[in-house]
Amino acid sequence: MSTTPLLQAHSRPAVDSSRPFGAHLRMSWWKPLVVIVVPPLAMLILQVLFFLVVGVIEGSDDPMSATFTPLKFLAVNVSVGLAGVLAIVLLCWIAKVPWRSLISSPRAFDVRRLAWYLVGAVLLVGAGIGVVALVAPDAPGWTGFGITGTTIAMLVIIVLSTPIQATGEELMFRSAVLPAAASWVRAVKPALVVGLVISSLGFAVVHGSTDPWLFGYYTVFGIATGLMAVISRGIEAPVAFHIGNNVLFTAVNTVMAGGEAFAIDRSTDTGDASLLILAVVNVGMVVLVWLRERRTRARS
Repeated sequence: MSTTPLLQAHSRPAVDSSRPFGAHLRMSWWKPLVVIVVPPLAMLILQVLFFLVVGVIEGSDDPMSATFTPLKFLAVNVSVGLAGVLAIVLLCWIAKVPWRSLISSPRAFDVRRLAWYLVGAVLLVGAGIGVVALVAPDAPGWTGFGITGTTIAMLVIIVLSTPIQATGEELMFRSAVLPAAASWVRAVKPALVVGLVISSLGFAVVHGSTDPWLFGYYTVFGIATGLMAVISRGIEAPVAFHIGNNVLFTAVNTVMAGGEAFAIDRSTDTGDASLLILAVVNVGMVVLVWLRERRTRARS
């Protein structure tokens, strides 16, 4: 009889507490495919539907354009948040595991961890934006500082809904896709590698960029946040970093859009080497998480 974990998943508990966060699930081979494919598709469908509704409300001739009005930005953030929740519900249902084990394991969720890492993320990302502004001011596509009614409305939407979007992506890719993909492999370290690679590439793919610099950066972002989750045994650190990163960048892009709604262009030749600066910020956050978690465990 084969001793692979996939064929024997029915005879073992769905959650293996001896394995680290991100590599603690065991289930039949086809179930991870559902978790990997369904939530991103649901997110895409929701975004299209929400864009059509926003187009009707705003009287837009092109509701699918890349220019983000406040309502379109809200639609994106809500759709991602809902897809993240769907990913958790789906994995809990098909793998028969408690949702708390997908948020942090084996320890409990820690709000203080989240707050501490959020402060660290804001400082690191803020420094990264500052370096980009000094070294490559043309790279972000800023047109000039401006504050209008559109700017204020966008800032309100950013502050209120971007944390939902960032948390949704972390729930989808770090809490659901990573452990689901890792369940295909029995040995812990190879399982973590498989989970990190698949979840990171999936994260890059759903951002829809055909530019190699941008695709590479999104992959690095996914690997970094995945490592944060594994090192800290939970999603507080990656959620904090994702929130800090997205809120700061979208807020800066908004106030530097000349008072108009900004567009997101991820087509070929829209990225450049300045993204290496932001990749360093990602690595810096991983190091910060590793140092803090090592100190925390030494004290316990």
